[in-house]
Amino acid sequence: MRSPHEAARSASSAHAFAGTPISTLITHSTYLSMRSIRALVRQPVFLVITLVQPMVWLLLFGALFRSVVRIPGFAGGASFLEFLTPGVVAMTALFSAMWAGTVYIDDMQRGVMDRLLASPVRRGAMMNGTLVYQSLTSVVQTAIVLAVAVLAGARFHGGVVGVVVTLACACLLTVVCAALSNAIALMARQQEALIGISQFLSLPMTFLSSAIMDPSLAPGWIRDCARFNPLDWAVVASREALLGSPDWSAVWPRLAALVALAAVMAAAATRTFGSYQRSI
Repeated sequence: MRSPHEAARSASSAHAFAGTPISTLITHSTYLSMRSIRALVRQPVFLVITLVQPMVWLLLFGALFRSVVRIPGFAGGASFLEFLTPGVVAMTALFSAMWAGTVYIDDMQRGVMDRLLASPVRRGAMMNGTLVYQSLTSVVQTAIVLAVAVLAGARFHGGVVGVVVTLACACLLTVVCAALSNAIALMARQQEALIGISQFLSLPMTFLSSAIMDPSLAPGWIRDCARFNPLDWAVVASREALLGSPDWSAVWPRLAALVALAAVMAAAATRTFGSYQRSI
């Protein structure tokens, strides 16, 4: 992995050769994204670790609760594994992305963050670099979860379109959660605070959604909460697209909401660099 000085110099060189603000932002974002991707390629064990929990949910819970589809009123399809898989995809994106801020805290402790902020690197590029990296990681995770589900017996009749929608939902949810994690890291600047807040948010978001159970069988207040839960937006849109004969009126509004929220969260998280600089 390159040293902090090399990373800052690369981004500075990009600034010198880029002309317009947009091209500068794209160039800087590319350099910083590649910095994170190279680290992942050199240490792929991180990706393996992030898939342990999803495999537990998918294989063990999928087998343990397979008879839940026989409950009167359950509208999740013929197989609980097929119902659960979109939920596991979204949960994987959520839990992985909520740890994104740990990279920023590590950069703060090693002095990398201060060097980058003192360089001509665009603040938006610094945020984009981590969001692109997290999104690419989410694509790989989603592909592996879907492949394992198919090997375990799940059948998704949505075909390529269903897979594409699922990948899009996972990436958008990743951007939302990673931006939030980065913002928390920049404001709290402590690993313990980030972990505590991430856990406090992740578990309620999971259980206040249709990731694991058909919402028609849940209490009314949980269904009400799910309507405002971005995790549920990703789960419902993915599930509709994957299982075939989708209700697109349920897919497109949720995709649009995820796009809008991702853009807002990325912009808001970028502004927290100012809070970090004022606090040092």
